[in-house]
Amino acid sequence: MANHKSAAKRARQTVRKTAVNSARKSTVKKVEKKLVKAIEAKDIKALPELLKAFTSSVMKAAKTGVIKKETASRKISRLSSRASTAK
Repeated sequence: MANHKSAAKRARQTVRKTAVNSARKSTVKKVEKKLVKAIEAKDIKALPELLKAFTSSVMKAAKTGVIKKETASRKISRLSSRASTAK
């Protein structure tokens, strides 16, 4: 339990930020799974749209510090190359 007013505020902020960060991380995972399924199924029509959504969500997570920028770049690079070979 926080002993000071400012410590209580920081605790509230941490709870909110943790919820936002975990939501962003789960969004990235969901979009990544959809993209991988489309690549494995060779669904050429859905690939560009899913790749764009994946790139957007990963870069948004990297911009806000949920994941590192290098990790985001690596994920995007690997999945975009897999998507291009599936075409």
